[in-house]
Amino acid sequence: MTSDLVIIPARRAHSNHAEVARSIGIDIIAGRFAEGTRLPGDAELTSSFGVSRPVLRESIKTLVAKGLLTTKARVGTVVRGRGFWNMFDADVLAWHLDVGIDKQFLGDLAEIRLAIEPRAAALAAARRSDADVAELRRCIEIMRREPSDSDAFTDGDLALHIAVANASGNPFMRSVDGVIEAALRTSFALSAPVDPVDRETVLSWHQRIVDAIADGDAEEAAAAMTAVIFNGIRRHDSAAIDPASRAPAAAKAKSKSAPRGSR
Repeated sequence: MTSDLVIIPARRAHSNHAEVARSIGIDIIAGRFAEGTRLPGDAELTSSFGVSRPVLRESIKTLVAKGLLTTKARVGTVVRGRGFWNMFDADVLAWHLDVGIDKQFLGDLAEIRLAIEPRAAALAAARRSDADVAELRRCIEIMRREPSDSDAFTDGDLALHIAVANASGNPFMRSVDGVIEAALRTSFALSAPVDPVDRETVLSWHQRIVDAIADGDAEEAAAAMTAVIFNGIRRHDSAAIDPASRAPAAAKAKSKSAPRGSR
């Protein structure tokens, strides 16, 4: 994988203050407003965005709530360090996709998946219903039927992982998948197993997840899920991603995952 970013065309927000917050948020994430620096004053920002002070202040409040900014008396509005950003906020995640996906982002995403998804698979093996198993089998059949680089294959892959989270019976796990769904979809699209050997490997390990959950084998389900995630990391590391050619597909994936009125 090259160091190039995969840029996803930005969407417009649905209100003045949301659009201003989005613009400033993207500038922060892109590093145009560096961590620890002060934002320009109200007069400069209102002039730049062509909005009123109340609109600007509402935008700043939004960014403070998301962890990107802090306001201090006699200091002003300061950009917070990345460690304070709420990465489980749908807008913050969407703004990262707007700025561009790089290897670090994909690695960070893989790490949180490793912390959650194998445990979700193990719980699913213990708690799954017949309906859960039927949904998992439906998803793997979609993956087997569709070309690896198609939207339908990505949809099936994502649906399978969400079905595992649902089958776990833990609403926190489903909520996490819901928040990072757009990033997962983009990650899956960028690591599509177009090579026939890769494709068979991906399908085989996903099938093992489904079979282990259906058989109630928690250990095997967790191991298979771990293998799937590490295999995705390998494909990201070995793929030379061309932003110009892959961005439209990633953008399409992004728009399909967006909640109405946001991301």
